[in-house]
Amino acid sequence: MKNNLGNKETMAKNIQAYMDKNNKSRSELCEALGVPYTTLTDWLKAKTYPRIDKIEMMANYFGITKADLVEEEPVQDNINLDELEFALFGEVRDLTDSEKEELLRNARRMNEVRRLQKKKSDKE
Repeated sequence: MKNNLGNKETMAKNIQAYMDKNNKSRSELCEALGVPYTTLTDWLKAKTYPRIDKIEMMANYFGITKADLVEEEPVQDNINLDELEFALFGEVRDLTDSEKEELLRNARRMNEVRRLQKKKSDKE
């Protein structure tokens, strides 16, 4: 992986990829972040770079990490369930206690994000 941390083009590509993956429009994302449409457009055209608080809000909105937005990595469209099952259950025995704790924290965080997104969509 190339180190493009803080690269406006990488950020623009990643925001668009997560919008596409989650079927979110520019208007929906602007409303969720409380930013003007023109601000998001500037991010997507790599003219400007979002502040860290907006990066964090986007990460929470999409249920991802801030690194997923700022680093150059492909967005995985379809997760193979066999690979996911193996990753979650096939190697757990080999994890250290601290790695198991981290995995549990991440799973809880993911569930909390999903719960909040569901709660928000239920209100709409």
